[in-house]
Amino acid sequence: MAKVIAIANQKGGVGKTTTAINLAASLAVLEYKTLLVDADPQANSTTGNGFDLKNVQLSLYDCMVNETPVAGVVLETETPNLFLLPSHLDLVGAEIELINHPNREHVLRKALEPELKNYDFIIIDCSPSLGLITVNSLSAANSVIIPVQCEYFALEGLGKLLNTIKIVQTRINADLKIEGILMTMYDGRLRLSNQVVEEIKNHFNDLVFNTILHRNTRLGEAPSFGKPVLLYDAESTGAINYLNLAKEILQKNNMTKIKTQAKILEN
Repeated sequence: MAKVIAIANQKGGVGKTTTAINLAASLAVLEYKTLLVDADPQANSTTGNGFDLKNVQLSLYDCMVNETPVAGVVLETETPNLFLLPSHLDLVGAEIELINHPNREHVLRKALEPELKNYDFIIIDCSPSLGLITVNSLSAANSVIIPVQCEYFALEGLGKLLNTIKIVQTRINADLKIEGILMTMYDGRLRLSNQVVEEIKNHFNDLVFNTILHRNTRLGEAPSFGKPVLLYDAESTGAINYLNLAKEILQKNNMTKIKTQAKILEN
C-alpha cells in the first residue's frame, strides 16, 4: 500500500513544488514506484516534468469532477519509476463544481484509493491556498510535509496551516500526521538563515527534518528544462539534498528494510 504524502504551505515561494517534483523523483530513483499528483491549478509539477499543458488531454480535474479513473489519466515521466497525475488550469473551477458534492472533502481520496496498491509512494503537490482542493489533498494523505523558507517571514502563516491541519485531523482525517517541517532555500553565508533554522528547531524540535535544502542554481534551472534536478545535474547540491531527504523519510518510516528484504527474496 502506498504511503501518501501531501506537500503543503499556503504561503507561496517556499519551495513546495520544487520539493514535490524532486522528492518524488528521488524516491523513484531509489527504486520506489512513485506517483506525483499535481493538485495545483498552476500545474508547475506537470510542466516541471516536461509536459506541455496544451498536450494534456485529461487531468486531475477529470478525476475529481467527472470521476475519470486515475489509471486512465496517469502519464509516464522520463524518470524511471516516476508517474504523474497531471494538473490543468481547469482545476480552478473544480472547487466551485464540487461545492454541493455530498462528500466534497473526500473526492481525491476516493479517486486515489484504487491506485494505492500500485505504488510505494504518492506525493501530492498542493496549491498555495487552504481551499477545497488542499483540504482534499490533506484528506487523502497519511502525512504532510511543510516546506518553510529560511527567511525573515518563515513563521508567517505557519500557525494558520498547523491550525488547518488540526481541523482536518479532528473532522476529516484523524490519521493525518505531520511528516516533518522542511527548511528550504538555506544559505549558510547568511546569519539570518542560521537564526531561522535555530528558531524553527527550538519551536518544533523533532518535527524538523535533519536534511536542509540549500539555495542552488541548478535546482532553479531544472524546471525550465522540464526535468527534476536529478536528471538535469545529478551531482548538484540540490540533487544530493533531495536524495538525502528521500532517504531520511524512508528511514523514518522503516521502509529501507522492507525494500532490501524484498530484493533478497527476489534473488
